[in-house]
Amino acid sequence: MENQPDNMSNVTMIQWTSTTIADNDKIAGELISLFPEARVFCLSGNLGAGKTTFVKSIANFLGVSTLVSSPTFGIIHEYPSPQGSIFHFDFYRIQSVEEAFHTGCEDYFYSGEYCFIEWWEKIPELIPDNAIYISLNIGDNDRRVIQIQKKS
Repeated sequence: MENQPDNMSNVTMIQWTSTTIADNDKIAGELISLFPEARVFCLSGNLGAGKTTFVKSIANFLGVSTLVSSPTFGIIHEYPSPQGSIFHFDFYRIQSVEEAFHTGCEDYFYSGEYCFIEWWEKIPELIPDNAIYISLNIGDNDRRVIQIQKKS
């Protein structure tokens, strides 16, 4: 696993390279530690880039003991954890912002509970200003390049 930069306290962009699930698990812990107040995380990446796999690693770090799976057909999954409820959204099948709004997603986004949102690009108007953005891309030799950005 490679990571940057040296001084993370003033960082708005962080990039890691993951080659294993163990790397993902370590990155997940670092992510939550770097942004302890953050509760809304928006994940982007092509199909198969590893968005759900990365959410599994984060959920594991947060103490979720149940199976974490893609909420593609149900749109939202809730997982209990010692930190409270964790909500995992997948808006891949959503056709409009209005359809997403009718799921009540904004109530979750502003609940103070952890929210992990796949395919957030379909609903940018509904995303809170303080969200953390996670981009996953497939690099050389099946590596995953994970970029984290906090927009100011």
